[in-house]
Amino acid sequence: MKEFILILVSSVLVNNYVLSQTLGICPFLGVSKKLNQAVGMGMAVTFVMVIATAVTWPIQNFILSSFDLGYLQTIVFILVIAALVQLVELFLKKAVPALHKALGVYLPLITTNCAVLAVCINALKDNNVPDMGSATFLYALLYAFGSGIGFLLAMVMFAGVRERIAASKPPKAFEGTPITLISAAIVSFAFLGFEGLFSKL
Repeated sequence: MKEFILILVSSVLVNNYVLSQTLGICPFLGVSKKLNQAVGMGMAVTFVMVIATAVTWPIQNFILSSFDLGYLQTIVFILVIAALVQLVELFLKKAVPALHKALGVYLPLITTNCAVLAVCINALKDNNVPDMGSATFLYALLYAFGSGIGFLLAMVMFAGVRERIAASKPPKAFEGTPITLISAAIVSFAFLGFEGLFSKL
């Protein structure tokens, strides 16, 4: 049970892919103007992260590693992610057309979202969480889910910040991109407080 808690806390807060590792910044900055869009993108990325990990973990362990084809890891993982993103896009287009239209070009860009690829690769390692042991399939899925929730949390927090900033009318020199980047930096600084959290658990 302790291992599960460590994996979730680590992936959501301590090693948050957006705010601690600065991965997946494109959708973080591009789809965080409105809360509903941020939630939709965060949920889509979480789904892709979990499903992509569920597919790539056995591919790596039973095919690529068994046949000494590790050098194909990146290209195979990207192809798997691209296929899954296409499925998500088709589903949203049919089931939630308003969200599909709101996400626009950022939905296909999940394919090139470095955070998704990083989760698939890092889920294979056994050093993401202290005292985790071997990187079993269940641990990998939990790590991917936690990473997705961390991405969703970052998106929702930043969307709330941006909505407040838009309502507060910042100085003209800071409008647009400057205040967005400054706000992103301040939000990411807040997550530095979670470093060293494992010593308390």
